[in-house]
Amino acid sequence: MGERQENKMGVMPVGRLVLSMSWPAILSMMIQALYNVVDSIFVAHISENALAAITLIFPVQMLMISVGVGTGLGINSLIARRLGEKRFEEADLAASNGFRLGVVNWIIFAVLGLLFAEKFMGIFSNNKEIISGGTSYLTIVTAGCIFMMMTIVIEKIIQATGNMVMPMLAAVGGAVTNIILDPILIFGLAGAPKMGISGAAVATVIGQAVSMIINIFVLFRGDHIVTVTMKGKLFDMRILKEIYAVGVPSMIMQAIASIMQFGMNMILAGFSTTAVAVMGVYGRLQSFVFMPVFGINQGAMPVIGYNFGAREKQRLVKAFRVAFMMSFTVMTAGFILFQLLPSQLLSVFDASSSMYAMGIPALRIISICFFPASLGIIAGGAFGATAHGFISLAGSTIRQLVGILPLAFIFGRIGGVNMIWWAFPAAEVFGLTYSIVMLRYIYKKEIMHLDEAGNGRSCSGDIPADEAENGRSSTR
Repeated sequence: MGERQENKMGVMPVGRLVLSMSWPAILSMMIQALYNVVDSIFVAHISENALAAITLIFPVQMLMISVGVGTGLGINSLIARRLGEKRFEEADLAASNGFRLGVVNWIIFAVLGLLFAEKFMGIFSNNKEIISGGTSYLTIVTAGCIFMMMTIVIEKIIQATGNMVMPMLAAVGGAVTNIILDPILIFGLAGAPKMGISGAAVATVIGQAVSMIINIFVLFRGDHIVTVTMKGKLFDMRILKEIYAVGVPSMIMQAIASIMQFGMNMILAGFSTTAVAVMGVYGRLQSFVFMPVFGINQGAMPVIGYNFGAREKQRLVKAFRVAFMMSFTVMTAGFILFQLLPSQLLSVFDASSSMYAMGIPALRIISICFFPASLGIIAGGAFGATAHGFISLAGSTIRQLVGILPLAFIFGRIGGVNMIWWAFPAAEVFGLTYSIVMLRYIYKKEIMHLDEAGNGRSCSGDIPADEAENGRSSTR
């Protein structure tokens, strides 16, 4: 097993460290975005109704991801902080309990999907093609989400130790599998049955299974500073409490995005199927801008969490600054792309003339929100890394539920569907203001005096790091 040696997150130059931690996560997140984008591109060639169907399903997929990622981020944050504090047994417990939580998450969504998929689709439409295709897709992806849930949890465990490359390679394997299988199963190529929208769901699940198998091999056959064991109690309630202290706010925060998308679909469905399809296309396209920023956030979180636990203020602050500058650069590039090439972006989805007329101004308007979001995302990661998940949750609530949905409803009543898109940049201004205020609050309260407390103490001040290490074997 791995030696308990000096962790690179405490010694490597911060700029190079954040970059080295981020680029695999960026690539991994970009590849994850391909799952939905590739599905949408091929499904759009079936019909606009088919594209609308998977757009209506998207909030449920977002909810599944929110539970998986929220759980994973809680595990990631706890492991990183405990490694920084030299409390290695607790890091192992966090990883072991987190592994089992992935199975629990799958059972919940599999049961809900099997029981309620058709009822969910009936909320939005009475179109038989939309209901039938959406029900089939939703049933398949919920029943098979064990692969996604386990992939996310294992990925976060591995990333917390500083290994960002292997999760990225696992994501590549899953995405390539999905891309190859999509046209084969949707259109019945190479002797396969023509499955239509169901084929897209099956291809997605198989791709997720490939990623999970690779990650499991890395976790149990690799040499890690953190060990997952199946022995002992099924769950340690104290560890679960600490995981979900960060995980639940993060989970709810990302679930809020699902609620927002659900609400937007309800509002847009009142105008036309085309409006829903445009929202679906934007959601897929913007993922190629936001996913790299989420990757940067993933790379920075363990660095911030480790140095918060190790009481290294300067390294923590520099990691945040580097992550923000990287985020702002990506968002600026995305904004330019959406402003200059909206027609070309829509053409990828076989857009109709009505989609072009509505979608071109929509993409240009919504992309204004990229600039304030560049700080909001990194700030949210910093809140989670320092165990302030509820502060991050409040920010997301302000932006998406207090901001986007009410504004979209009001703007739609005032100026019709084309004015709804302005709700996105307007809401981000609220979120930006909140993030700045809370960053200043946490810095003054907990970060400003970290170095003064002396290195080698845990952030809770309970035991010196050298005492925590005293009497322990240096190897596993």
